[in-house]
Amino acid sequence: MTQRNGIRGTRDRHLYSEASGVSEQVNGMEPEKVQEISDCEMEEGGQAGDSMAVTGAVTAPDGGWGWVVLAATILVLALTLGFPSCVGIYYTDLQNEFHASNSETSWVPSIMTSVLHAGGPFCSVLVERLGCRTTVMLGGVLSGLGMAASSFTQSIAQLYVTAGVITGLGFCFSFQPAVTILGHYFVRRRVFANAMSSTGTALGLCILPFLSNYLHTEFGWRGSFLVLGAVLLNCCVCGAVMRPLQPSRRRGQPLMTHSLPSPEEQNVKKEKGRMRTIQSCVVAFLSKHMAFDQLCNNQRYCMYSIGITWMMLGFVVCLVFLVPYATANGMEQGQAALLLSILGIVNIVVRPPIGLIFNMSWFKGRHVYVFASAVLVSGLSNSICCLGPSFTVLLSFVMVFGLSMSVAGSLMFTVLMDIVDMSRFPSALGLLSIMESITLLIGPPLAGTLVDRTGDYFYVFIACSAVVASSAIFLMASFYWLDKKDRKSKQGQISTLPDPARPAVDGAPGCHYSSVPTEGDQDKASANRAESSSSI
Repeated sequence: MTQRNGIRGTRDRHLYSEASGVSEQVNGMEPEKVQEISDCEMEEGGQAGDSMAVTGAVTAPDGGWGWVVLAATILVLALTLGFPSCVGIYYTDLQNEFHASNSETSWVPSIMTSVLHAGGPFCSVLVERLGCRTTVMLGGVLSGLGMAASSFTQSIAQLYVTAGVITGLGFCFSFQPAVTILGHYFVRRRVFANAMSSTGTALGLCILPFLSNYLHTEFGWRGSFLVLGAVLLNCCVCGAVMRPLQPSRRRGQPLMTHSLPSPEEQNVKKEKGRMRTIQSCVVAFLSKHMAFDQLCNNQRYCMYSIGITWMMLGFVVCLVFLVPYATANGMEQGQAALLLSILGIVNIVVRPPIGLIFNMSWFKGRHVYVFASAVLVSGLSNSICCLGPSFTVLLSFVMVFGLSMSVAGSLMFTVLMDIVDMSRFPSALGLLSIMESITLLIGPPLAGTLVDRTGDYFYVFIACSAVVASSAIFLMASFYWLDKKDRKSKQGQISTLPDPARPAVDGAPGCHYSSVPTEGDQDKASANRAESSSSI
């Protein structure tokens, strides 16, 4: 694409070409400060009824109002990702109320967590049509109504629908757009912003157990669910402050142009009644909202998705069964709830410095290995619970698991942003959420069945330890193999270049996954040697 020079009123910003990625530096502004805004964000900021979103190049603030958006995202994650583990406070009450087994009762948090992730494609459609702000507010309304309706249920099956499906879908509509818009507000400080936002989960684990235990003592489980429904409406307030970024509006020739609809697209609109049109629409929808192309063509995304999906089979099970395990062995309800709060406190204290440390340029390209190491420690820590149900032993588990969970939670979205382009992040996150929702759905019920048959929680923690640790080993091995493969490919390309070009290539970093500019990135080659860089 020809670079557009001579535009009057040019400000300090770095513009990225939509077609080829070629960029130009203007007045020394850091390239990390600029990214292309997505159509859904612009549609949100446009007037109602606009059929086509306005696109353009915008400056990522990396601060300013972005800090307000970050604070709102922290609160959203506290109310969504931190909430399902608090259902364990009411686990025994639900069993007694509906005369349900461990397996039947465990379906409640399982369905809630699964729908939270499985609703990704629906959430992506809403974000495109309504924008991130409106979608987050809609999620707050759904989750609040779902929990309020749960207080009036008369059977465990009704609770599956209200607390599981409706509340979980509301969590999905609030959580995913909040993470997505944060990625647009922060580029240079993205690792730090993601680490700080992940403290929201820790904040929820810290506060919600105390709140749930207090409400349980004062109002019982029905009254608690009603009050918690009102608490979840705060997601609407958080969504209200997530205003979309706006592109620069200039006189003269536009910076970015939209191509007119192709003849094929026009035919699709005219021939909606034909099977060919239906098939085209389905393919277009799956390509846009579920990144199957990334799953087939991006080996790193494929390996990462498989590893995360397998990991989720046992990662959250320990949080669901920690309180029932403690209370079943004579521990008071308050002490058991304190364990979850300590877990949250550890995460709150550890995640901010982790964000600062791993935002350093040295860790670029190594995030996945740090993430996998943390997952490995997290999996092995489950075996600590097998030593006994005493408060001291479980406190040791909470401390170790909290430290490893802090690192893994801080880097999970960062790794995904490293291996896929930011323009593909919502659809990649949606597909990953669909995949992991399957294991999140069956994990707790399988553990509950294991408890019902053996009468002991010992086997649950052993199984969780084996599953999570094996997923970490898989991630390490697969990414090491891919890195080694890329190094060999790059060496082969270097050997084919003429001698004058070799020093410039040899000085380049080893392997880059990210097409999103991050701190420390510099142009390593001129445009006429751009093809020497391997792309995933």
